[in-house]
Amino acid sequence: MATGNWTRTELLVAFALYHRLPCSRFREADPDIVRYAQAIGRSRASLKMKLWNIASLDSTMSPGRRSLNRASSADRSMWDEMQSDWEKFAIASEEAVIAISTRAQLIPSAPDEEQSDREGEDRPVEAQARVGQQFFRNSVMSAYNEQCCITGLSLPALLVASHIVPWRVDEQNRLNPKNGLLLSTLHDKAFDAGLLTLDDELVVRVSRKHRPDNDEFFASAIGHYDGQPILRPEKFEPDKQFLRYHREHIFKG
Repeated sequence: MATGNWTRTELLVAFALYHRLPCSRFREADPDIVRYAQAIGRSRASLKMKLWNIASLDSTMSPGRRSLNRASSADRSMWDEMQSDWEKFAIASEEAVIAISTRAQLIPSAPDEEQSDREGEDRPVEAQARVGQQFFRNSVMSAYNEQCCITGLSLPALLVASHIVPWRVDEQNRLNPKNGLLLSTLHDKAFDAGLLTLDDELVVRVSRKHRPDNDEFFASAIGHYDGQPILRPEKFEPDKQFLRYHREHIFKG
């Protein structure tokens, strides 16, 4: 087993795993921690500790989750690198995972089914887009423990990693998980259409101007959640400036 300072590749793999796993899976017996600890030549305890050290750098995480606070200068540097260019980091971390997986004869996670082929795109650009979209989905899925933050629905096929500020509007934050919410397909559409939003306290606000009359389904499926707090994420809590943009430019009041 390796000891001493972590290499850049090892750190990239750890950060990639941090984005993929809910905090509840930061355990030595977790299958992915077992597999990737072996792949990078670190002990399971060391990899688990590294994930919690990374978690300590997320200022929005609850103090209990950040209690270890033993992040190294290299951890902090990579955290800053990640936040300065999400797309570049997503590609670098995925390449590290592929390299390690190939060397250790592991099979990397398959692309998510929701990422469809795009005709007319250059192959390298398309490949990078897929990596970025998968990175964003993994990050948001893990942050919300794979549950819709409004309803608690936990069926992955019906969950969408929804952008708060739309993809087309803010290129720099397309892959920033703090610009994401995990929503059911219905609530994702309602959010994008401005029929509901979140306030700064992460409480659901449903549009009153565009609420249909005598629609029992809307009342039970969407209107019912007006005034209710969402299930708070374990990490990557939504940035208030992104929520403010949604309320001011998308929500229909």
